[in-house]
Amino acid sequence: MDIGSIGVVGAGQMGNGIAHVMALAGYEVLLNDINQDALDAAVARIDKNLERQVSREKISAGEKAAAMGRIATTLELPKLGGTDLVIEAATEREEIKHQIFDILKPHLGPDTILTSNTSSISITRLASRTDRPERFMGFHFMNPVPVMKLVELIRGIATDEETYQTCLGIVNKLGKTAASAEDFPAFIVNRILIPMINEACYTLYEGVGNVASIDAAMKLGANHPMGPLELADFIGLDTCLAIMNVLHDGLADTKYRPCPLLTKYVEAGWLGRKTKRGFYDYRGESPVPTR
Repeated sequence: MDIGSIGVVGAGQMGNGIAHVMALAGYEVLLNDINQDALDAAVARIDKNLERQVSREKISAGEKAAAMGRIATTLELPKLGGTDLVIEAATEREEIKHQIFDILKPHLGPDTILTSNTSSISITRLASRTDRPERFMGFHFMNPVPVMKLVELIRGIATDEETYQTCLGIVNKLGKTAASAEDFPAFIVNRILIPMINEACYTLYEGVGNVASIDAAMKLGANHPMGPLELADFIGLDTCLAIMNVLHDGLADTKYRPCPLLTKYVEAGWLGRKTKRGFYDYRGESPVPTR
């Protein structure tokens, strides 16, 4: 199926990154959010990130202008029904995703492909909430989207081959690499990554090391570009906790029990970089460990 236009639900960190790469690749993008300020901030961020690519000679000024010209925004979710493919990139809460699909359903074209950028939730279960499980699949981008080369493609039990091949073609056009994952909780990347972060939280919780020593140990001892607690702040502690809960509930194994300290930080509203506090305090000139 030929895809010319793409609707993106959610103008946050993931949504604006997806809109960025899609527009740069030549797709017409309609970006949706429930808040005009969020849409304005997303467009400003896309413009800034594209300008950074121009300054680094990754793209030309003309390519930037063309990409910005392909991005439109709307507060009206039903308008995305006129696009060829919709990517839901809302918060990692299943009930929110259900509400989005319920609103979209009567407005989607008969051939529109519906996808979710979920990082952990069952694709088969999400698809069952729609009227097109054959044309529904997981389309999981990594953060930050313009930089990261991987996209996980996850088929639900009913996803047909044409839908998969269409999404694979988009990944190839973006110049990224696809990894096909089975529809198990958290798929591949987060099935491995988030429990590691959770274990780092336990290491902090149990006093084995402090924030600085845990992150330094993994950066210098395992050659990770970011320490696990620094990475958790970058991802968002609420997202990390949501994924751990999906793993714990979906696999019924105590090894996936969320660390109580992670839960406490989320309950305090210390969600990482986006709230200026998490395992580090970001309110000063440089991040300071909070434990």
